[in-house]
Amino acid sequence: MNASVQQLEYIVAVDTWRHFQTAADSCFVTQPTLSMQIQKLEDEIGFKIFDRNRKPVVPTKEGEKIVAQARKILGEYQRLREQISEMKGSLEGELKLGIIPTIAPYLLPLFLKMFLDKFPTVRLHVDEIKTGNMLRMIRHGELDAAILSTPINETGFNEELLYIEEFLVYVSPKEELYQLQHLSVDNIAGNSIWLLEDGHCLRDQLINFCSIASNGSVSDRFNYQAGSIETLKRMVDLHGGLTFMPKLATQCLSDADRKNLRPFVTPVPAREVSIISSKDGAKQKILDVLKKEILGSISADVTQESYITLAHQQ
Repeated sequence: MNASVQQLEYIVAVDTWRHFQTAADSCFVTQPTLSMQIQKLEDEIGFKIFDRNRKPVVPTKEGEKIVAQARKILGEYQRLREQISEMKGSLEGELKLGIIPTIAPYLLPLFLKMFLDKFPTVRLHVDEIKTGNMLRMIRHGELDAAILSTPINETGFNEELLYIEEFLVYVSPKEELYQLQHLSVDNIAGNSIWLLEDGHCLRDQLINFCSIASNGSVSDRFNYQAGSIETLKRMVDLHGGLTFMPKLATQCLSDADRKNLRPFVTPVPAREVSIISSKDGAKQKILDVLKKEILGSISADVTQESYITLAHQQ
């Protein structure tokens, strides 16, 4: 077999997206070009890699083995390119990075421009993705790395801690709690709590913390589910009640809104935020530089050892 790197990239793209046109778009080629190259490879090896009669497209039994090996070959090829780049004293390439929605709006603006300005030969592709999809996408090569809440408690990944971030309570002036300077889980019991919708690990983490600390279920206290922290804040402003905000999110608040923030008494709930990547993945040099830039961009008071980090919910 005399498969080219390009052909291997094409079959991996089709396996990833399970659609020829979408795979072609991801490879920046036309669909006929991608299909022709895959057909050429299939003709050479003597069997079909993909079952085109299935919707979505799926690999054949033989094709699954070809695709798996192609992913390994492309990973080694990428590592070779990085080694050559490192020997030349340069940093270049593409990094596909996922980041969960409760971190992205607050962390990305802190480091993104500086990172791109300092390393103009690095192409950074960032997607906001919920935690449930992150690990699968890394395993399949759709992402090189992800920034999310940890620990993930799964094998096959590198997990590098970035920072530990506390949670604060954002409470409406209409609530009696507003008069308190510090809050505990017992204080917030019985109040209207606005939480993120299902699928956000932040929701599960906070429910878990509140349930354990109050020795009972708190799910009946949540009367609305939203898709973003900004929406939750807006609901508190308009309709009263309270919500939880990670510390980086509070740095965007106006002086007036900051008056609505209340810290927790000890134990203070917090989350670990880490970079996750595949153990057999490439691009470690770019990831090391990215981690350094992120750590240099966040406030020194984000990380404290006195916090109780919340368990990650799968």
